[in-house]
Amino acid sequence: MPQRQTVFFISDGTGITAQMLGHSLLTQFEGLEFQEITMPFIDGAEMVRSDCLPRIQAAMLASEPRPIVFSTLVNVEARAVLRESGALVLDFFEQFIVPLEAELGMHSTHTIGRSHGAMDKQEYRNRIEAVNFSMAHDDGGSHRDLSEADVILVGVSRSGKTPTSLYLALQFGVKAANYPLIPEDFERRALPEVLHQFRDKLYGLTISPERLREIRQERRPDSKYSDAENCRREVEHAESLMRREGIRWINSTTRSIEEIATTILRDINLARRSF
Repeated sequence: MPQRQTVFFISDGTGITAQMLGHSLLTQFEGLEFQEITMPFIDGAEMVRSDCLPRIQAAMLASEPRPIVFSTLVNVEARAVLRESGALVLDFFEQFIVPLEAELGMHSTHTIGRSHGAMDKQEYRNRIEAVNFSMAHDDGGSHRDLSEADVILVGVSRSGKTPTSLYLALQFGVKAANYPLIPEDFERRALPEVLHQFRDKLYGLTISPERLREIRQERRPDSKYSDAENCRREVEHAESLMRREGIRWINSTTRSIEEIATTILRDINLARRSF
């Protein structure tokens, strides 16, 4: 059986940074299974003592080896209490802030919640505006203001257009619309008329017919929509259409949303606006 180890992500903010950095490190160790526990908004030493220590110590008693704790706590006293747990504590602020202070010749502000707060109000507004835009233009829902789109994703139904659009909007403030390619487009051997004037904004997603069938089968079991031959035919026609129209595309079958989004940003030479 694979070894299973408890991992805590502890933060005085959302915990997103601790999770992101922690996951990047843990993926380097194959053959291990991790039980992940995220504890956000831990805003001081007393909260660490009352909320975090009991859970960490309980995990330590329940199994071997000892838990791993990834922390992004700004408060120095809170970090000191966390080390009383006896777990392996990896604190990202301690690892990076101290060398940066030495290099820059100044002390950091030690302000809680800056990395994922709404401190930059204009940037935050841009992200919310991008999310609203992507939701309004999901699955060809609206043709209005398509000229404002930074990118328009095209592909067959369930190829990953919607989650990719929303990820681009939420993470990077990118206005991403998406438009389905349907059997009528394949019969005409042409893009939907509304997309012709935005050809330079188009980017395609494709997927393996086998994976497409699995996804569609969950949505509409044993229907023509999820039929294996229909999925194969739609993917084949969509790829042929995108190739004929000179649209860049990526296969989403084995790629994460993060990989797909990063590839799109690179290929269309669009700067990341939010982190």
